[in-house]
Amino acid sequence: MTTASSTSGYEPRSFPARVVGALRNPRWFFPIDLALAVLAFLTLMPTGFILGTGTGYAFEAPLPPLLFVTIITVCSLTQCVAVAWRRTRPATSAAVIYAAALVHYLAGAPILPSDLLVLVALYSVTRFTRSTQRSARWAGLIGALIGAAMIGLLTGPSPWGYSVGQVIATSLAVSAVVLATWALAMVLRVRDERVLSLEEHARRLEIEREQQLRLAATAERTRIAREMHDVVAHSLSVVIAQADGGRYAAQSDPEAAARALETISTTGRDALADMRRVLGVLRTENDRSPDDAGSAAPVRPEPGHLDIDGLVAQVKSTGLAVSVVRTGPERSLPAGVGLAVYRIVQEALTNSMKHAGPNARVTVAQHWRSEALILQIDDDGRGAATLPDGLGQGLLGMRERAEIHGGTLTAGPRPGGGFRIHAVIPLPAPTPGA
Repeated sequence: MTTASSTSGYEPRSFPARVVGALRNPRWFFPIDLALAVLAFLTLMPTGFILGTGTGYAFEAPLPPLLFVTIITVCSLTQCVAVAWRRTRPATSAAVIYAAALVHYLAGAPILPSDLLVLVALYSVTRFTRSTQRSARWAGLIGALIGAAMIGLLTGPSPWGYSVGQVIATSLAVSAVVLATWALAMVLRVRDERVLSLEEHARRLEIEREQQLRLAATAERTRIAREMHDVVAHSLSVVIAQADGGRYAAQSDPEAAARALETISTTGRDALADMRRVLGVLRTENDRSPDDAGSAAPVRPEPGHLDIDGLVAQVKSTGLAVSVVRTGPERSLPAGVGLAVYRIVQEALTNSMKHAGPNARVTVAQHWRSEALILQIDDDGRGAATLPDGLGQGLLGMRERAEIHGGTLTAGPRPGGGFRIHAVIPLPAPTPGA
């Protein structure tokens, strides 16, 4: 017995894998980032407040102390709050964090603990913006590098004079951190895009596979319907013709009626065997019921072009005058080609029995050429003018059989009255000695 897990291909994931999957689910982006914003507020805000009020910033700044403390508090709070949208609105979040850093820098507080969130903003805007927001990613990198240079300028003044070397060293160090953050975000972005590309490719392959399965199923149903049509239409036409003839001959010629009944019986058995063969493709051995084991008739081989004489004899027994003409050396054919030839002739004779009318004559011509077999079935009956629309299904099946093997088939009224079916079936090159 096959379990559900084995049939679906599902394997339970480990706890760490489930956690990682949840973290990557866009539904959880904002709640997780909101928690990160709260954590930043609890850790960075107190430190920033202490730095702004206890290190001389408030007294050295050009603004009144109360206004200065208010500005750095609001800026730090704004930076922390903006982190909550770092993945859902990365460009907007980064712009707010950068702007808050610039405002407190101009207010006289060159650097605050909350400025560490600039690196978070740079990482987020580089990794999580849409592919069309390339300018936002470059703006984030350039803005962070400008901030690194501004921080370096703050280290120049000292009690011993202005140190250019200190400015350069600090700027390079902070820029290295900025570039490392940007590079990490780019690497992960490329990986994410690769994963998305593979997932999209897998989805397309799955869709194509399902389409191919549907097309294959449709083609199989069409093939079975064509076989069913060929078997049932021909057999029923023979049965109807024999039954009508037997009914009229029952009183005047009992022997003819008996022969008609015998033909009906034989045709019915043949049709039943053909039906079992056609329907057999829909059932495997495991699908068969125990009652089928002893009652199933042996499956007959597919008919081929060598069975056309028997087919013609069967049709002639209904009273339809049929003659066979062959030109050129007859050759053995592959099974599929032979079946196509047989079904085309069978469908053509069936159409003549149904539509040509009484006293019609049919000629089945087989012209064997080195490169192709030319089939031409003519009747001198009523022709296409009185044919019902139901003929279309049979003609479609004949045309499909010819085209499958690279051939062509045309059908229509023939000059002088009647109907003509003309088919050209390419033949494989003869093997030496054949």
